[in-house]
Amino acid sequence: MIPKSFPKFSYKPLLSLCLWLSLLAIAAAQPASIAPSQNGQNFVSSFEPNVQAVPGALPEHRRISARGRLEWFAHSTAGATSLVAGLLSSGLGTAIDTPSEYGPHWEGFGKRYGMRLTGISTGNAIEATLGAAWGEDPRYFPAIHRPFGSRVKTIVDLTFRAYRPDGDRHLAYARYAATLGNNLLSDRWRAQSEADWQHALLRAAEGFGARALSNTFREFMPQVVRKIRHEPDPVPSDIHTP
Repeated sequence: MIPKSFPKFSYKPLLSLCLWLSLLAIAAAQPASIAPSQNGQNFVSSFEPNVQAVPGALPEHRRISARGRLEWFAHSTAGATSLVAGLLSSGLGTAIDTPSEYGPHWEGFGKRYGMRLTGISTGNAIEATLGAAWGEDPRYFPAIHRPFGSRVKTIVDLTFRAYRPDGDRHLAYARYAATLGNNLLSDRWRAQSEADWQHALLRAAEGFGARALSNTFREFMPQVVRKIRHEPDPVPSDIHTP
């Protein structure tokens, strides 16, 4: 029978379970491979569908299609990485009982998980559809085979900027609107203690932090998985610095 509340000691096994699920998701993920682009050059793909390494010029940037936007939405919303991250954040929120209206029990865990999923799906839908108006590409492009510092800069840069059809990075206006908009909209169905504009702004800031963490995962995890599996790093024929 499912207990109505978490015992005081139960949050540690819960978080351990979430951690192991994360590791299993990582181990099961398909490693990066070399995929030819439309102009015949090769780029290293990431875990995200149809994503190549950082493009250096307009011919090298494969513009995202309508189907690509749909795939990005599905992957970013219900992919293994997103779902496991929800387990971790919901488990932590239940362990420390925040917001308190949901309670420190399994029902509260489900409410926190569902609340996060609705916010993620709403934000991703806004970003994918609104960005289509001016060709903003929501995908992350890893800077593989670059110096470590350059890869870190790419992670930060593509947290706040995105590629456009001209092959250059521009401020990700659709992402800003989606991150702020979904957090303001979700105040309508959130717990009363966090349904205000101050908490919405805080969640928006956390959203960009989560985006940077997701970019970090997509940047480095394929290489980690290859190391674990003792597979050599793919060597693209030519990768330029944008």
